[in-house]
Amino acid sequence: MQTKLYLSLMVIAAGLFLSACQQSTAKIEKNPVTTELRAPAYPLITIDPYTSAWSMTDELYGEPVKHWTEETHSLIGAIRVDGQVYRFLGKEDIPWKTLLPLSKEEAWQAKYTNSSPANGWEQNDFDDQAWQAGTGAFGTPGHQAAKTDWDSGDIWVRREFDTPELAPTDPLYLVYFHDDDFELYLNGKEIVNTGNRARRDVVLKIDASLLNESGKNVLAAHCRDRGGEAYVDFGLFTEIDQKRVFTQTAKQTKVSLSATQTHYEFTCGPVDLKLQFVSPLLPGDLDLLSRPVNYINYQVVSNDGAEHEVQVYIEATPEWAVNEPTQDVEITKGQAGEVGFLKAGTIEQPVLQKKGDNIRIDWGYVYLAANQNENTSLAIGDYFETKDAFTQSGTVAGESSMTARPSKQMPAMAFVDNLGTVSSDEASGYVMLAYDDLESIQYFGDNLKGWWTKEGTVTINDALEAASAEYSQVMNRSTEFDNQLWDETVKAGGKNYADLCVLAFRQSIAAHKLVKDTQGNILFLSKENFSNGSIGTVDVTYPSAPLYLKYNPDLLKGMLNPIFYYTESGKWTKPFAAHDVGTYPLANGQTYGGDMPVEESGNMVILTAAIAEMEGNADYAAEHWEALTTWANYLLENGLDPENQLCTDDFAGHFAHNVNLSVKAIMGIASYGRLAKMLGKDEVAEKYTSEAKRMAQEWMKMADDGDHYRLTFDKPGTWSQKYNLVWDKLMNLDIFPAEVAQTEIAYYLTKQNKYGLPLDNRRTYTKSDWIVWTATLADDKETFQKFIDPLHAYVTETPDRVPMSDWYETPSAEQVGFQARSVVGGYFIKLLEK
Repeated sequence: MQTKLYLSLMVIAAGLFLSACQQSTAKIEKNPVTTELRAPAYPLITIDPYTSAWSMTDELYGEPVKHWTEETHSLIGAIRVDGQVYRFLGKEDIPWKTLLPLSKEEAWQAKYTNSSPANGWEQNDFDDQAWQAGTGAFGTPGHQAAKTDWDSGDIWVRREFDTPELAPTDPLYLVYFHDDDFELYLNGKEIVNTGNRARRDVVLKIDASLLNESGKNVLAAHCRDRGGEAYVDFGLFTEIDQKRVFTQTAKQTKVSLSATQTHYEFTCGPVDLKLQFVSPLLPGDLDLLSRPVNYINYQVVSNDGAEHEVQVYIEATPEWAVNEPTQDVEITKGQAGEVGFLKAGTIEQPVLQKKGDNIRIDWGYVYLAANQNENTSLAIGDYFETKDAFTQSGTVAGESSMTARPSKQMPAMAFVDNLGTVSSDEASGYVMLAYDDLESIQYFGDNLKGWWTKEGTVTINDALEAASAEYSQVMNRSTEFDNQLWDETVKAGGKNYADLCVLAFRQSIAAHKLVKDTQGNILFLSKENFSNGSIGTVDVTYPSAPLYLKYNPDLLKGMLNPIFYYTESGKWTKPFAAHDVGTYPLANGQTYGGDMPVEESGNMVILTAAIAEMEGNADYAAEHWEALTTWANYLLENGLDPENQLCTDDFAGHFAHNVNLSVKAIMGIASYGRLAKMLGKDEVAEKYTSEAKRMAQEWMKMADDGDHYRLTFDKPGTWSQKYNLVWDKLMNLDIFPAEVAQTEIAYYLTKQNKYGLPLDNRRTYTKSDWIVWTATLADDKETFQKFIDPLHAYVTETPDRVPMSDWYETPSAEQVGFQARSVVGGYFIKLLEK
């Protein structure tokens, strides 16, 4: 018996070793069903909130690859065919020369005022002597690179400078950050006027003739903060005298998506290239989902019947491991079994020392890794010299290590696969991009490693070896899952609905980090991307939940566990649920400035009941019964007619008598009744269920506005989306009469704009996740699709090329704010219908 077991293990080990050594002949056995759509941005590498890179243009080679915050996280790909080089991935990022620095490079001086100035404040000759002197940038204390505090209302800033030295052909770029409304003038000429929106790191090429030939110039800006964080920063730049190397591009012929994969196809002269970016985020396999390794696969075949000599080049840079390119980095080579790698990280390694919204990781290490054989090579070198070498010879050679400051000298981490002679038989390979963050989350004082490390017993070298050994299995499992998801979403809501779910899948998961607490409990912590940077926000968990309810409720438990712990530990003592547990990645207690008592209490109770519905038992609720009881009682006492407070749509501000928030309270009370029933607490169940029904009848009278229901109880002639009603349908709670939802649906159809249904009567903007929830109230698929089709049009036509925003204008499809957020997991709510 022992001999047979030993031989079996030897065979398995030999098979794994052979798999690891045969990269260039690796085949993807199954192809997923993919969908073609013009996405706002295409997911490429999606691991967690820090390692998340996207193509924000129609052609993969149109612009540099960027982090979701829109900072460059460079990936360059090129193919050499019979000596001719075609770039297919990314774009060479020519370093800029700073003319006027942004605050992250250097503090700058200006005059400013918070009081409305006299006319002509933007003109060159305006007298600003009465204004205060300040240091830029200006913003909320501690926010980004703010040097002068400004956290509410309006600010006017005048920045004087001498005419910079520019050759006649030198381009001039304005780079600016603003939160919220922003207008900017150069020597009295308006060049930016954004209206109500917040943006970061916007690059605008401007006319250099607006500069005075000599002497004084003035950049004059006005910014208005509408609530939340405030920030304004701006600077001028030009390009250095450096020519790009990979100037010839391939011809992209197709881009398509499945849930875990982005597929591209190219013609590269006499050969065709297929490329796939694979993030194996399989919800049912938490070890694989949390493993911080993604794949870039490539297949090459001749398209003219002849044989061609082909080499493939893929390059990353240390930009993946810095918050700002002014940080010093070190790059080294290493080996993990048969896997070779290049590794880059900051010299400083400030582990878990930064928190906030527009922040990138600057601790831990990025890895570019590949199975090593006689045809593959990895090299560290100069950004341009490495590309020159590949262009000339199809090979790369470099140093075994390098230290550099990317803002002054950008290093390249280059991989080359010499595929040799390629004919009508496909040649293929893959490269892996990985990130080891060393410590992932600080959780109430404890530093926690990623789930994949198994409390530190699995190293990144182990993860790279496993990712290589399991390559074919992972590809096939990813494809099987993608096809399942596609079939389910098409069946539930049609192709346009399926498109939205496919695009939402990786975005939602990669906005989380999966860890365990010191007791072994699952924690799946979200980051409020470009919202406020909070971690574990309950009203972000709430809209995100459907994806996880559908595919693994344990992940939703990991989203709720921090809030339960916060209350049950006595660290949070209020009689309602907390809003968050900190600012990412520090989960040490709520940092949001205000509470959302009815909102968060309702969310916690409803989602706990939803978990019970999916699992067929209320065991999880039983573990947290005391906290749930406290929150349900708060809703019972305060939920029918909520006082002046925020709800999840906090960007709309505080207001009282919120009809939709009242629905949430009623659903929370009903959910508690359902949980009590499942736990055999029949008297409790009867009490809370009866109260929910009584409150629903009161609600109908108070909110009635004829052919619909109001925004607030006290204001006739108003309306809003009542998306919280969806749980009455999904969990068969039977609290509201069915005609309530159908009355609303009929009314909403009269209020839609070109790109969807507004959130309510006050503004034309909307939230995409709530549209899908509202649409799910419809009784038939045809009506559901009447809400989904305009939303699909928004996603495919929006002018804002960023990872899908959930907050946009319904007449124009323009982003208002938010991007790359987890809440798009809410699109999957239609799949929860029984």
